[in-house]
Amino acid sequence: MTSPLLAVIGGTGLYALGELQDIESHQPVTKYGAPSGPVRIGTLGGHRVAFLARHGEGHSVPPHQVNYRANLAALRALGATRVLALNTVGGITERFGPRVLACPEQLIDYTWGRVSTICEEPGTDVLHVDFGDPYTPALRAAVLSAARRRGIALVDGGCYGATQGPRLETKAEIARMRRDGCDLVGMTGMPEAGLAREMGLEYACLAIVANWAAGAGPDVDEVITLDDVLANVAAASSGIPALVAGLLAGD
Repeated sequence: MTSPLLAVIGGTGLYALGELQDIESHQPVTKYGAPSGPVRIGTLGGHRVAFLARHGEGHSVPPHQVNYRANLAALRALGATRVLALNTVGGITERFGPRVLACPEQLIDYTWGRVSTICEEPGTDVLHVDFGDPYTPALRAAVLSAARRRGIALVDGGCYGATQGPRLETKAEIARMRRDGCDLVGMTGMPEAGLAREMGLEYACLAIVANWAAGAGPDVDEVITLDDVLANVAAASSGIPALVAGLLAGD
């Protein structure tokens, strides 16, 4: 088979890539262990693409227990050179309300205790990768171009704050993140982005805003429900297959 050049990693509420055809399933085991689930490789708009559900297809893996190294290593072993990460997030600042689709350009890592490097094992080379721009600028530009040409509303920019989870954040934590310059909050942005850089993979994020973060929206006492989150994810992600098709086509 022709190896896919692009891999899509799906987050909460996104366990398959719509319109994917001629699907083949792969379950590679890497030196870091098994990925979260099978890698589905198929065609979209006549181009091959790989899809992996970050939390497993039944959402059985919490964010702090995702084997990020195995996920990325499995995709790379199957031939992927570019990764488009779909991350379900909360909105902190005004441009990033529910049902917004965004392509952030910066991130801040608030996670702890996760295996965050491929330099973990004794005897491995120590890598000091440049991470000033955590998302590959050329891939970000291609994503933005594909969205524009396909008529998909996509906010350009913003800072993603990665928290530990799986609980949601307190109002005080979100207020601190706002002061730090975060526009979005999620639980899976790191160490995934850093590991992709160490593995030589191009990497960009599509952030799908499912809800206002605690205390951030017009109703500071709003209670976040799973039904609302899933409805907002479905609405915000409806254009993703067309965007991915445009990215694959290079238009």
